[in-house]
Amino acid sequence: MSDALRELVAVMDRLRSPGGCPWDAEQTHASLVPYAIEEAYELAEAVEADDRANLREELGDLLLQVVFHARIAQEDPHDPFDVDDVARDLVAKLVRRHPHVFADASADDLHGQWDRIKRAEKQRGSALDGVPLALGALARAQKLLGRAQRAGLDDASVVGAPDEPTELGARLLALVREAQAAGLDAEGELRRAGAAWEQRVRRAEVGRNF
Repeated sequence: MSDALRELVAVMDRLRSPGGCPWDAEQTHASLVPYAIEEAYELAEAVEADDRANLREELGDLLLQVVFHARIAQEDPHDPFDVDDVARDLVAKLVRRHPHVFADASADDLHGQWDRIKRAEKQRGSALDGVPLALGALARAQKLLGRAQRAGLDDASVVGAPDEPTELGARLLALVREAQAAGLDAEGELRRAGAAWEQRVRRAEVGRNF
């Protein structure tokens, strides 16, 4: 671990320990979930805005979430672990899931290979298992379609007929499929279009009384 990372872990330990910060001390894994989600979105915003200074800050905020959760996990009486354990597990996972780099596997069909390894690791019964229900509908649809395509399933059967379950829903799903085929991130495209529309509305309302 670098000196800077050691210092970060030490600061987090001080904040969490008796005599530290009362707010930090009362947090749990569950209470921190909204912050982790918020930080991930703020990181995405910094990337899309090509804001290098903010990108560096948001990466730090996301790293704080990792260190914070790892510090809380140390206190578990039955299954404690720390940030070093998290890093070791991640290293092992990266090596295991990149046999084309660390072993003699072929580099063909990397996405499919990744999915097959994950499915075997987690003993999943379906290619669609493990896609979080908490994802936004658009991002989740995109993830599910990608999984289905890499598993060699019939895309048309996934999208369904125009009236299943609703015509609008099927049209939205078809647009996600269209974005996938074009190599686009549907969630990011909609977010950028929404931001551009927001700016137009803000310009239009200048000088108007509401």
